[in-house]
Amino acid sequence: MKIEKAGLILALCFFGAALCYARDPQMSTSKLNKSKSGTEKIKPTYISLVQFTDKGIQGAKQTTQRVAAWAAKAQSIGVTIKQMYWTLGQYDQVCVFEAPDDETAASVLLAADMLGNIRSQMRAFTASEMEKILAKVP
Repeated sequence: MKIEKAGLILALCFFGAALCYARDPQMSTSKLNKSKSGTEKIKPTYISLVQFTDKGIQGAKQTTQRVAAWAAKAQSIGVTIKQMYWTLGQYDQVCVFEAPDDETAASVLLAADMLGNIRSQMRAFTASEMEKILAKVP
């Protein structure tokens, strides 16, 4: 009888946890996005550490407007800016975003860097990977 009762309690706990997970998608560490074909596809999340250049710090009062314009351009190639944080210390911003792949992620960061206001950091790329990135710069 004790084993049956323990089994029932465990089953109810697992069922309750499953219901909580279904009601709170934030408990998941990855996001599922619908692709145009209707199949489920995981879209990677990226975090970039950003530092202002001298030009960027001189124009710091326009930083939120620049980020909004950049986010709109990034959206046009399938990148979603999830959060942008302005920070104090070694880095001036932390950008959290989703992109279809590494090359697209790097291309939007490079496009922002090319404006001269920031320098961003991400992973290292080979020459052939960099060619793909440059081809995607908006």
